[in-house]
Amino acid sequence: MSARLKNSVLACLFMSVAASPVIAAEPLQSEESMSPALPEILSLREQAKIHDEALIERFDTVLPKLMRDNDIDMWVIIAREYNEDPVITTMLDAKNMRARRRTILVFFDPGKGKPIERLVVSKHGMNGMFEAAWDMNKYPNQWDQLTEIIADRDPKKIAINTSELTAFADGLTHSQYIGFMSSLPSGMDSRVVSAYPLAVGWLETRTPSEMERYQEMVRVAHAIIGEGFSGKVVKPGVTTNEDLVWWYRQRVNDLGLGSWFHPSVEVTRKGVEGVMRGKPAVIEKGDMLRVDFGIVYNGYSTDTQHVAYVLRDGETDAPEGLKAGLAANNAVQDALTSSFKAGRTGNEILRLAREKAIAKGLRPTIYSHPIGYHGHGAGSSIGLSENQVMVPRGEYPVYANTAWSIELKATKKVPEWNNQDVDFKSEEDAFFDGKKVRYVDGRQTKFHLIKAE
Repeated sequence: MSARLKNSVLACLFMSVAASPVIAAEPLQSEESMSPALPEILSLREQAKIHDEALIERFDTVLPKLMRDNDIDMWVIIAREYNEDPVITTMLDAKNMRARRRTILVFFDPGKGKPIERLVVSKHGMNGMFEAAWDMNKYPNQWDQLTEIIADRDPKKIAINTSELTAFADGLTHSQYIGFMSSLPSGMDSRVVSAYPLAVGWLETRTPSEMERYQEMVRVAHAIIGEGFSGKVVKPGVTTNEDLVWWYRQRVNDLGLGSWFHPSVEVTRKGVEGVMRGKPAVIEKGDMLRVDFGIVYNGYSTDTQHVAYVLRDGETDAPEGLKAGLAANNAVQDALTSSFKAGRTGNEILRLAREKAIAKGLRPTIYSHPIGYHGHGAGSSIGLSENQVMVPRGEYPVYANTAWSIELKATKKVPEWNNQDVDFKSEEDAFFDGKKVRYVDGRQTKFHLIKAE
């Protein structure tokens, strides 16, 4: 069986991953406001409270549906300190920030509509979020305790995080796999299955309360971008793109937030082919800038790309050709978001979106991805910058209640720049509720304008 066919078959098998439809609130930011005020950053204590409440909600709603829809009655997640599984880090409460020594989480569905059991086989417990299940006096060997837990419950299927399809479901290391298989009660080896549908579904599914909070996180990212794209930070003829990159990185750090990747700033200039990036370039009046920027706030990631124009003397707006390029980018966004449909694969959405955009005379390149706990999140993929036909990961279906970075570009000639080909790139975080895609804090429709001060 080919890799593509295999992925397609698996995708069809796991069509039931997503949780029940949810509705997120309307965006905080209008499309006309590109530089919003910075919201108050919550204290760590406030963040911890929100984190734990959201986690309990997910355990009570998302997890049971995923396990029952995929006919899995036991999920065992095993991680060692400093080598955490990508799933387990999203299941720990605000005080238990990492796996300790070896942390084993066991989820068991007793059936008949009863609540999912949440057990932790660990010396340190889990602040009441899981039932402590290791009697160290009876079982000095941690694996022996796991053996008893499995034998007592006699599950039909035992899911573990091993998968060749995605790193998100492949967090069980080789040594821990050997330990786990050795601890299984006799005759249960055949009941072990991949947790692929559970791991991906858990990571990609968003709840209403998460999306309400996510709006504020994206608003913070938008506000920081607006701060950087201003005459207070950018001094034409002096400031380099690398100066601006490090300003963004420092600003995030100063606010007590995290960065999941090093930001970048491209300079596009009349008469210069392509973009200036990778080594310092002094920003000049008349330049178009693009920032690629993401933050980590209370365990969630954002991913945004905005463009700015550095005003020349006497100018009050960007040239019409550049504004037309941004409008073309928005049109490609519309072609993509209107092509979303629950159950379609990422590759199907890519094809439909490109057909729509090209029919309108646009020159699109689409490379969008899920976002949430991770910047490049679990779930399907809609194109790659270097592949506009079929992406293996794009054979996985798109589900309702998932968050996305709508990332793409439109290439357009700019008359004021001697018909120079210019790439107009953007990236905005959005939510798909199963019926439509909505930008969680608006999208850029106007240039950030930088005026020398």
